[in-house]
Amino acid sequence: MPDSARSPVAFQFTEEMRGYVSPGQHTCQQGHDEGEAAGLDLMFHLTIRMEDLDAFISDPAHAAQAIGYLEGRSIGGRQPVLAGEFNLFADSGDANRKTMLYRLKFEDHQGQPLTLSGRKDIRNDFGFDAWSDTTTLMVNIYPGHLSAAEEGAASLVASGVLHIRVRDFLQQLTTFQADAPTPLDRLDAIQRFGRLFLGKLWETHGLPRRHGREPRIRTIPLHSLEGVKGAEVSTHYASTADGLGISLLRFQRAPCKDVVLLVPGLTASSDMFIMPEHRNLTQVLLDEGFTDVWTLDGRISKRQPYNHTRHRFTVDDVALYDNPAALAAVRTAVGPEARIHIISHCLGAMSVAMSLFGKKLPGVSSVIVNGVALTPKVGAFAKAKLALGPFLAESILGVDYLNPEWGTQAGMSPGKLLAKGVSLMHRECDVPECHMTSFMWGYGYPVLFRHENLHEVTHRRTGDLFGGSGVHYYRHIRKMVGADNTAVKFDPKDVRYRDLPDNYLHNAADISTPVLLVAGQENALFLDSNVLCHERLEQISPGRHQLEVIPGYGHADVIIGKNAAHDVFPRFIKFLRQHAR
Repeated sequence: MPDSARSPVAFQFTEEMRGYVSPGQHTCQQGHDEGEAAGLDLMFHLTIRMEDLDAFISDPAHAAQAIGYLEGRSIGGRQPVLAGEFNLFADSGDANRKTMLYRLKFEDHQGQPLTLSGRKDIRNDFGFDAWSDTTTLMVNIYPGHLSAAEEGAASLVASGVLHIRVRDFLQQLTTFQADAPTPLDRLDAIQRFGRLFLGKLWETHGLPRRHGREPRIRTIPLHSLEGVKGAEVSTHYASTADGLGISLLRFQRAPCKDVVLLVPGLTASSDMFIMPEHRNLTQVLLDEGFTDVWTLDGRISKRQPYNHTRHRFTVDDVALYDNPAALAAVRTAVGPEARIHIISHCLGAMSVAMSLFGKKLPGVSSVIVNGVALTPKVGAFAKAKLALGPFLAESILGVDYLNPEWGTQAGMSPGKLLAKGVSLMHRECDVPECHMTSFMWGYGYPVLFRHENLHEVTHRRTGDLFGGSGVHYYRHIRKMVGADNTAVKFDPKDVRYRDLPDNYLHNAADISTPVLLVAGQENALFLDSNVLCHERLEQISPGRHQLEVIPGYGHADVIIGKNAAHDVFPRFIKFLRQHAR
């Protein structure tokens, strides 16, 4: 019978998943591990139902109902699903990744509304991972009954991981049902669903797929200031004690007693705070009453030439020289009565934390650090890159620095050959600069952000936002990772750094400046570094510092994400207001 003449066929199957969750702000894996240790089990029993199988198959989101219950100690026993949604192999932000999404609205035993949001990532990584991809669910639980668009701005109640056990999977295979009039029609419905499932699985786990590349067309001028409206812009210069020139941009709408200094990460620049393609952090701060905002371009900034050389700078240099010089320049301009707050990202955040806890930032009222602070933590593959990368780059490849833009440069060079080889391994997008930033900064597809959180214009200009970098910083980070994930001085014997502590946590009890540690829950670069840092600081100074885990976010997208003004920046504003006026 032609599809157009076929009556709608309802289709359903039953699924059970079991695992553990833990209350608080965690990555999902950490929530699972702590929940398992505490015996906080969680399971659900769901019937996934499609009222019209043909409509389900043709719908790109492959949306269905989820009917059933959840059960576990953390929610007070068995609780019915009041409204449930399921998406099979929905598109993600990556060209080579599909997702299975679960959204279950329920109430706990006290009648408090909650939402469980779960995601399975289906992508062909190294080894046979089709089974683990389709049977592992990362879950977050939020207060209230939330839509997907509301998750990013929500607070986490609990996180964890659920799995399908083999015996439950075998049972699931017996539950496929089609409400069709004849046995042949029912068999046909099961076959059509199976073709969809196996076809989508083959798209991600079958033969490698090549993606075409679009030529790079710059739609936003390099170093544009058009992203900030209604402010007077001025440039201020400073010199560091070791003889480098650095600069700051000042965006002032009106005099303000609470001044904010923004510090970018390594290879980034002030551009990450003033992006015109969406509402940026500088604009939000100005609009929220912080009408005097400064951005720093120090030795790690793309706007400066210092990264494009074979240097021997370490994070100690940034902490000892750049940040104090920038603070002095701001203080000179705003006067002694103004309160100065710092918002920082990535290696800039690590350096700011090191400056603060090294007692080199006197009089700062509050500090926000995104991604990493005093406890850098990376994955196994990233550790290997930290160990081998500097030697291979400088002594084997013979390059002075690594550059995201090598793949699009004219002519042929060792760097371009490397970039072309890196792109062969990255199928998640068509932007060579994005591939190189992932190669430079860890292991992942991608590393610095989650594609779904970026405006497409932002993604296309990755090479404008993130520049080249000498590799000596990697050696310092490697030493910190090897020192029990602790920020330590690179060379304690070097007299130039005698005023800095060998271990930057040594003075933690003496530092009264409150710090907000911000962590994207899915940070592929520095993992849960700031969760770990908050745990250690809590042991030293309980209650002094705060933690914000941002669900659904990675690393740089916390700052440059298209929805960060809605999901993330209000958390910054709240913290700043706690320590303003």
